Amino acid sequence: MKRALRLSSVLLGVVASSLVSCSTRDTQTIVVGSKNFTEQVILGEILAQHLEMATGARVERRFYLGGTYIAHQALLAGRIDVYVEYTGTALTAVLKEPVVSDPRAAYEIVRSQYASRFGLEVGPPLGFENTFAIVIRGEDARRLHLGTLSDAVRHAREWRAAFGYEFMERPDGFEGLAKTYGLQFAAPPRIMDLGLLYRGLTERQVDLVAGNSTDGPITALDLSVLADDRRYFPPYEAVPVTRAETLARHPAFRPALEQLRGRIDAARMQRMNHAVDGEQRDVSDVAREFLRQDGLGR
Repeated sequence: MKRALRLSSVLLGVVASSLVSCSTRDTQTIVVGSKNFTEQVILGEILAQHLEMATGARVERRFYLGGTYIAHQALLAGRIDVYVEYTGTALTAVLKEPVVSDPRAAYEIVRSQYASRFGLEVGPPLGFENTFAIVIRGEDARRLHLGTLSDAVRHAREWRAAFGYEFMERPDGFEGLAKTYGLQFAAPPRIMDLGLLYRGLTERQVDLVAGNSTDGPITALDLSVLADDRRYFPPYEAVPVTRAETLARHPAFRPALEQLRGRIDAARMQRMNHAVDGEQRDVSDVAREFLRQDGLGR
């Protein structure tokens, strides 16, 4: 029993020590985070390289943190200082607010509530939206003359669908989409890893998936995005979210973010995603090229 108690004390000491070390990290170091998909890592690397040059501070990268909830909690806990979020995700998944279709209104709600509730500053929009994209094979879109989700409803009963776990669970995901459009499929949608959705589509395992509008494979694999003609999805503008105390410690931080305002349109983001996923280019090289092309790098 005494040996067990001594062992427990040692383990508790280790845990306590690790918690202290996490909470007392070097506050002069800027920690950039990202969620766990390619676009997020590219945006995180762009932020990291730009902040290194603009602030002169040491920048640490903590990428592939997980989904929205984990990234948001990491920011609140001070494990990271900044990451890129999407306004529609912040609005519905984090703030639990109803969908707002106007991009400016959505941005202002998120900016105001993140400041008052979390002490976080929502920065300038980077210039593109990454909305959910309901995707089918391009050949099917041309053969059946499909351009919108409403067009696809009459064919959906013969189709198999696949979605990622988060899309099936989140408030702006599948359940609301199905109700809005009256979507019914040949079988209940399959839940697939995000990295396998487009393969499933091209290999005809499924006929419709939910991806992201800036995904590189959409163009590379001759896929077609069905327009959300009933405006179900909220706007998903990409915006940096930063801890207010970090901005106060680094006076050059906010101006550096302002330099990125409107720099990335959807087509450019899609090309960068394809460069990493399709051409197997290194993320740091893709980010460095972007900054150099825009006169922000060296």
